[in-house]
Amino acid sequence: MGNKELELGFQKILDGNKGWMSFVKDDTTGRFEQLAKGQNPEILWIGCADSRVPANEITGTKPGEVFVHRNIANMCVHSDMSMLSVLDYAVNVLKVKHIIVAGHYGCGGVAASLSRKQFGIIDNWLCHIKDVYRLHAEEIDAIEDTEKKTDRLVELNVKEQVFNLCTTSIVQNAWKNGQDLAVHGMVINIGTGELINLDNTFTSNEALGKVFAFQ
Repeated sequence: MGNKELELGFQKILDGNKGWMSFVKDDTTGRFEQLAKGQNPEILWIGCADSRVPANEITGTKPGEVFVHRNIANMCVHSDMSMLSVLDYAVNVLKVKHIIVAGHYGCGGVAASLSRKQFGIIDNWLCHIKDVYRLHAEEIDAIEDTEKKTDRLVELNVKEQVFNLCTTSIVQNAWKNGQDLAVHGMVINIGTGELINLDNTFTSNEALGKVFAFQ
């Protein structure tokens, strides 16, 4: 790609912003003026960084309604200070009522974790997904179709990340303090646009197991 192509690509971004500015200017509802004063979302969305799975479009929500954190394969790692900072702000400042961990079928990060190839520094991140595979290796290995194997690990990974999220001190203290907070695990079918409920919702630490549930 030459400099001309780069310039055209950047100009497309600027032109797109002009279109958005016109939309905001012509809006008569007053919602953008309200958004300029602050945000009050009820949802924290923890999703994959994949460009095909934007939270607002998938959920049919407007700007200001979803607080978003995204990374490779929608991971909730206990040592990830970026994720924890977003979580803490969402739960303790914004007082969100729902946290959605959203994976998606055909996830490249999950597929990569099932291979033995090296991809670079991301290999260290993928080890967290490989740990999920290790917990469910017998089930995953029994699936012969590669696509179905990956998609099943996508589902299992979402459930594991929901569990990880629920065991954080941030979520548990919110429950302890009587805060209304539900954590949900969901998967996106990119081909149909469907957001699939995995029936993996927690509203307290009672189902986490005694060594994970703080008193």
